[in-house]
Amino acid sequence: MNDITSLPVAVIGAGPIGLAAAAHLLERGLTPIVLERGAKVGSAVAEWGHVRVFSPWRYNIDRAAKALLLDMGWHEPDPDALPTGAEIVRDYLLPLAAHPHIAPTLHLSARVEAVTRLDGNKLASQDREGKPFTIHWRDASGQQRRSMARAVIDASGTWGQPSPIGLDGLPVPGELENADKIAYGIPDVSGAQRSTYANRHTLVIGAGHSAINAALDLMDLQQSAPDTRISWATRGGGITRLLGGGLKDELPGRGQLGLAAAQAANSGRLSLLSPFAARRISRDGERIVVHAEVEGKARELTIDRIIVATGLRPDLSLARELRLTLDPIVETTPALAPLVDPNLHSCGTVYPHGVEELAHPEKDFFIVGMKSYGRAPTFLMVTGYEQVRSVVAELAGDAKAAREVALVLPETGVCRIEPATADPQSCCGTSQNRRTQGGEPIAQACGCGPEPHQPG
Repeated sequence: MNDITSLPVAVIGAGPIGLAAAAHLLERGLTPIVLERGAKVGSAVAEWGHVRVFSPWRYNIDRAAKALLLDMGWHEPDPDALPTGAEIVRDYLLPLAAHPHIAPTLHLSARVEAVTRLDGNKLASQDREGKPFTIHWRDASGQQRRSMARAVIDASGTWGQPSPIGLDGLPVPGELENADKIAYGIPDVSGAQRSTYANRHTLVIGAGHSAINAALDLMDLQQSAPDTRISWATRGGGITRLLGGGLKDELPGRGQLGLAAAQAANSGRLSLLSPFAARRISRDGERIVVHAEVEGKARELTIDRIIVATGLRPDLSLARELRLTLDPIVETTPALAPLVDPNLHSCGTVYPHGVEELAHPEKDFFIVGMKSYGRAPTFLMVTGYEQVRSVVAELAGDAKAAREVALVLPETGVCRIEPATADPQSCCGTSQNRRTQGGEPIAQACGCGPEPHQPG
């Protein structure tokens, strides 16, 4: 096959970023094929549907997607309201998926297993860029399917890949054996899973916004189930990283979340354990025992449940036969890694980026959205929308538009960066971010704060 330009562009994932990619492809006259693992669009978002995000609607709706929806007579939500995950699915993703130009391109319950070049593994070099991609996937019946594409945009996210409890990145002994007592992410403790957590002792492990949400939900449950006990373990020392920008945060929901975390830690209604290191988990009848070190001393905590909110990581197995270059620490592209690496800074939003930072040696294969950040926790939806706008412009042959990335991002009012790299222009400052075609930043600034990512 010599001319691959007539083939569709494959989009893996039909969450907010994947559907935005489809909208931008249609706007540019390109044809998408969208493969979603779940039985409906936004399946990962639906899993945290009870959580209210800290960014208002104005930051959660993509421009090209909005244009499609308005053509259908869609009523835009209040731009200043804070939606739940369920509302994002109901009021935005489902109507977008039903658009007559999107719906025919969408395949649900489509599990992508691998992406390759046609008749070429990673070692094959001959005419590699002239060959189409082959997407290997299974449909709802389990039948193996193959689809060819001129390019691939992987927006599959990281929600299904939670980090385990161990400080070394692996499950601690007993973690897998006691999986029935452990939840990862943000379970619906006040709703669908109330009976599991009411009047029981739960250990929450994590220091990001998912952990804060879980702890606060348990405190809400405590109001009606007073025997509910909460222990909150952070693997670093103290709660400084939890505070965010407080009242100075331009995302009020994010600021209030940080303030609520501080109030919770000082309320006496939960026990704060920090620094905390779990070593193993054992069974004690219907309960479990967490053998840990707290402030360097051995402790045994007998509890009923554990909620693990220690971050997410990308599943890169589907691209095993493609040529990727990844940062060895963050597992994102080398160009993007220093912008999002939490070891360097804790900025809540990052310098805007696009096709240049997302490019791999495998031409026309791009990882976007939360997965593009690897193990970093700093992703906001609006950043992903700018990513796909830039990538699609590149695929459409508009190199100038692809490289003129611009984004207005909210600040948090605080920033934590290493003293050796502290520079008021390196993180906190104006929220107007832009990179010119030549790649020089006009204002390299961002909203800053500890781990302000959207779930998923």
